[in-house]
Amino acid sequence: MLAALGFLTPFGPARAPNPATLRWFPLVGAAAGAIVGLVWWAASKGWHGPLVPAALAVVTDLVLTGMLHVDGLADSADGLLPHLSRERRLQVMSEPDIGAFGLAATVAVLLLRFAAFGALRPDIALVVGVWCVSRSLMVAAMLVLPYARPTGGLATAFLGGRVAGSALAASAGAAAGASLAIWAGGAPAAAGVGAAVVAVGAILWVARRRLGGFTGDVLGAAVIVSETAALLVAGVRW
Repeated sequence: MLAALGFLTPFGPARAPNPATLRWFPLVGAAAGAIVGLVWWAASKGWHGPLVPAALAVVTDLVLTGMLHVDGLADSADGLLPHLSRERRLQVMSEPDIGAFGLAATVAVLLLRFAAFGALRPDIALVVGVWCVSRSLMVAAMLVLPYARPTGGLATAFLGGRVAGSALAASAGAAAGASLAIWAGGAPAAAGVGAAVVAVGAILWVARRRLGGFTGDVLGAAVIVSETAALLVAGVRW
């Protein structure tokens, strides 16, 4: 648990992760979602209108994740979207700078994220559920796709473990998160969870075709894009 907290947030202890760490990803996601949701809800009681609460929710998530997933989104966009060879894609994604594709994707997703929070009624349980589902899907992605890099990378720490335990944790986390989100938001939230799954599937499909598998950056992009898709769809007027 502590290793998962230290890997997914900047607040946990500096412990080396291992394959068993994956089992705690859904719970860490739920905890992060609880804090984001609480800030969102509390800010709605202190400010008129949805803009400030929405902005504080987005910023709180960035702080809690240490911008790990945003960095993955930027690197994935720079590597996956241009016309490059597989080797060059991996090289671009490992470089620390950000290109035009990464900048555009990051700005677009953060704007959509802010707009989605602003369109929804503050609900802590909804955020907890969606954030739990997104980390569960991250674990599932590592179980169904090969690792794209021949050597190196943050995600190598999770390879080679017992699949059954991680698969059970991912399934339980996804089921619990989806149930909580649907309990909080009803049919719109159910559609939002479905959108999150589709978003992750689309990102992984592109990564499989263009990289041969997943990387840590791809997983980070999948998390933030799936959460954003879920919030956007949950806020649609049905």
